[in-house]
Parts: sequence; C-alpha cells; structure tokens
Amino acid sequence: MPKQHFDHVAHWVFDLDNTLYPPEARLFDQIEVRMTAYVMEALGVTRAEADRLRHRYWQDYGTTLAGLMEVHGVDPGPYLTEVHEIDFSVLAPDPDLAARIRALPGRRIVYTNGCAPYAERVIEARGLSGLFDAVYGVEHADFHPKPRRQAFEAVFGAAGVETTRAAMFEDDPRNLAEPHAMGMRTVHVAPDRHEAEHIHHHTDDLAGFLARLI
Repeated sequence: MPKQHFDHVAHWVFDLDNTLYPPEARLFDQIEVRMTAYVMEALGVTRAEADRLRHRYWQDYGTTLAGLMEVHGVDPGPYLTEVHEIDFSVLAPDPDLAARIRALPGRRIVYTNGCAPYAERVIEARGLSGLFDAVYGVEHADFHPKPRRQAFEAVFGAAGVETTRAAMFEDDPRNLAEPHAMGMRTVHVAPDRHEAEHIHHHTDDLAGFLARLI
C-alpha cells in the first residue's frame, strides 16, 4: 500500500461504529434492538413493521432517524438518547490502535451518524480518549446524516477540514462517495472488499493499515 498516497494528509476523519471497533463486537446489534422498540412505540406498529420501516428508512434517507424525522416528525433528541443506552462492556481497549492514531500527523476527528455523547463513550471504552481533536455527531449536521452532502459540508466546515488534504475512514461504502467527490482520500474499513470508483483503499485491520502510513 503506497504510503505516498497519504503524505499530503493533515486531517484524519474516522467514522465510529464498526470502524474504531471491530464488527465482531456487534455493538450495533444492541442499538438495532432499541431502534426497533422505539419505532414500535413511537408509531404504534408491530415489531415486523418496525423492522421493515427501519431498513427502508436506512436505505432511502441514510439513517432510520432521518426517515422518522422526515416522514413522521419524530423528535431526534429522545430517540438518540434512548437507542444509545447500551452495554459498552463488550468493547475492549486497543492499545495498538491507540498508538497508531496518536502517531498520525495533523488533526484527528471522529464523525458519526450517532450522537457525540455516544461516540465519547465508545472512544473511552476503546482506550482512545484524548486522541481526537474533535468528535462530531449527527446533531452537528442539523441531523442530516451521512451520506448526504450537506451533512459532510456542515461537519467539515465546523471542523475546518481541508478536504483536499484529508482522509476518510468508513465501514459503509455509501458514506465515502461524497468525501471522494470533495477531494478526500477514502479508506473502506470492513471485512469484505467493496469495489467502487469512490473507494481508494480497503482494509480489514485499521491499526495495521495506519501502521503502514507512518
């Protein structure tokens, strides 16, 4: 993997879920259960219908929350609090990943479609506290989610990210299309490779990948 592809990078942007921790932790499984329960109660629908809507809204709007807000006028605050009240003990500190992130030159940022308080708890559980210059959640993009262009523009604008000198690390291939269009170096972090023009690199080992850049 050519290190020179990242020599210009001064802004390192990391997604959170299934990026800064391995998918095997299955943290999002807990969130999905709570999301389904919230949709059932908020809309008065069955579990099967809640699951169907959850998946449809994720496909059509980028996140379940975005669909609930757009179609049903759901208040995002209580939703974000409720769905992120999960067990973080399934996460373990990762000293190797911490060392690799700490060694990166320039600014280091977390940007998630979850909320920032949730992200901070994940970061703490992974032993990554104090390594990031800023943590941004969907609330910082006025609840517009990735992969929407206005979401990236809002967060990158607030963070002062120079996109032509930045790299984005993400597990969802959809969320790398706009960063690529904005001039960022894109890295898909996932067990399985996804071939697309907007993805420059793939890795199933974030710490190992970062080690080859320094």
